[in-house]
Amino acid sequence: MAERRAAVTTAAEPNFLQFNDLACEAVGGKVIFATDEWFAPAANLLKREPPQFIPSAFTEFGKWMDGWETRRKRTTDDFVRLCLTWTRPNLFFFFFCGGHDWCIIQLGVPGQIYGFDVDTSFFTGNHSPHISIQAGCLGSSPDKPPTFSLDGDRTGMAASDIQLAAVAKLGSEVWPELVCVSELKPGYSDCCHNHFKVNFNHRVTHLRLNMHPDGGIARLRAYGVGQRDWSSVSSHQYVDLVALTNGGVCLGYSDAHFGHPRNMIGLGQAVNMADGWETARRLDRPKHLKVDQRGILQVPGSEWAVFRLGHPGVISSVEVDTNHFKGNFPDSCRIEVCSLTAEEEAQCIRSRWNSGKWRVLLSPQKLHPHHRHLYNQSKLTLSSPVTHVRLIISPDGGVSRLRLWGRPTANQNIPASKL
Repeated sequence: MAERRAAVTTAAEPNFLQFNDLACEAVGGKVIFATDEWFAPAANLLKREPPQFIPSAFTEFGKWMDGWETRRKRTTDDFVRLCLTWTRPNLFFFFFCGGHDWCIIQLGVPGQIYGFDVDTSFFTGNHSPHISIQAGCLGSSPDKPPTFSLDGDRTGMAASDIQLAAVAKLGSEVWPELVCVSELKPGYSDCCHNHFKVNFNHRVTHLRLNMHPDGGIARLRAYGVGQRDWSSVSSHQYVDLVALTNGGVCLGYSDAHFGHPRNMIGLGQAVNMADGWETARRLDRPKHLKVDQRGILQVPGSEWAVFRLGHPGVISSVEVDTNHFKGNFPDSCRIEVCSLTAEEEAQCIRSRWNSGKWRVLLSPQKLHPHHRHLYNQSKLTLSSPVTHVRLIISPDGGVSRLRLWGRPTANQNIPASKL
């Protein structure tokens, strides 16, 4: 593959940003409790789209903001007066949440969290000055967690005494701390992304986001790797081995100018081009294009993305979907695979995937615009277990979804990245 200059990135940008957002509403994440949602509801935290700002937008409760924003807390007497005036809860509400605001988030995909992006975009004079984040794994509890319903527009609302009594059963105030009390920067474009690396080697199903003491946050991204209970999956059962819900994760790529490769292993069909992987146009494209006898462009360069499967397995069919990519789809693609230990994977990450024992699974295939390409076993050249795959597109362009259907291989350890 021809080399070219890598895209310019912020020097301090952490590696975990290429992992999956396990809390996003697009994968089923939802806010199940919030102490206060006066100016803007907590559900906004999990929106797929980047936050926006509309200067002229106001509600009856104040300035409309695309994030979660609580009312300004005051002294004890003032706060009690506000509670009685606006929300009419009992004193239990005051003592329970008077110190600071917080919410509970149910992850769409339970898994291991590697880091957070707490985005304060556009909250420049009203951002929360400090936050902390705790985590719980409720799925392992013998008792089912209480059910919550925060339907509809929650602007101008606060938790009721019934909701407070129910959430108290979770004991979230003593959940392990993933991020200790930490300062947030305001929502200006050059400092709005507050990144926090996490070292917590346990499965997480729920998060508790604490604002100290109040204010606003635009988005919360919880980057990690999904963890499925593979003990319930038969070795004869066909599953999408690279799907984010099954633990698939992107570990590296050559370019992601318009869309990140992790989008390709998301749920369902892509909603638009932004919900796929799209690269910039390569600058080494020949001035005059030529094709071979199969109609495949003969160009010097290509782009690639590497994924670790959610479980080692034998791939028996492949789907490459260019849905929505009509004038910017790749001319062709091929897929390579390998089996790596955790140590070998770490070495490949350090070398930007210039090392590895890659073998061809799918030879170069001509692609078509806005089309679902299916390749069955007769098109694949290998039938042995693998742990990693590399999708290579030539010369550039966009792919909306990648599906790798196969059978999980029993009694093999799954590598874990050391970031």
